[in-house]
Amino acid sequence: MADDDNDLDELLDEVEKKFCRNVSVASPARADSAEAGQCGKYMDVQKKQSATKSEQPMSSISEDIDALLEELQEEDCCDPSQSKTKELTKEHHVEKKLPSQSGGRRCCPVFVGGSSVTNGVGTATSKRSCDQLRCISCDFWVLMFDDHEWDPSCDYLFFRNNMPDRQKLRSKLKKRRGLRAYACQCSWFSTLEPTDLRDQPQLRWVCGKHRD
Repeated sequence: MADDDNDLDELLDEVEKKFCRNVSVASPARADSAEAGQCGKYMDVQKKQSATKSEQPMSSISEDIDALLEELQEEDCCDPSQSKTKELTKEHHVEKKLPSQSGGRRCCPVFVGGSSVTNGVGTATSKRSCDQLRCISCDFWVLMFDDHEWDPSCDYLFFRNNMPDRQKLRSKLKKRRGLRAYACQCSWFSTLEPTDLRDQPQLRWVCGKHRD
């Protein structure tokens, strides 16, 4: 019986060294809350063991201590803060993917054309006229007028003062079947055939994406 008591005391000492080494008796308020809780569990078991040492068989006490060790080890492995961090990381990745899944298609290259040219997403093999043009210089959307062209008297101040009022802009439009007139606040252009904007460097127009 004395040997069993010595084995039990050594096992309790091992638990105390492992889980209560950072808990200061002089200043318990500074001890880590997690380790303090573990140490508290240990102390409860120790008190229970001392009170029932003479009543319970040694095998039952050893089983209680083994169960306590397993419980403390499970708490060390399952840190709630780590689980929360993983959840936040997963949410961040989901949010990060959302912007790339939204939006529309861009023309590549960007074409403008006359009123007979179909509007849509332009490609190298499908020269459609972009109807979602935006100027990167004045930051205005480009307006279009089918079967019209701009009068030669148009100048920068006219568009600067009247954009985007379509009614006022019509005062400088001339009817011409098949053409299409384009304009932003700083540039204007009239065309009949599909025209690649890369061949018109004075026009700072880009495709603002087409909605599917």
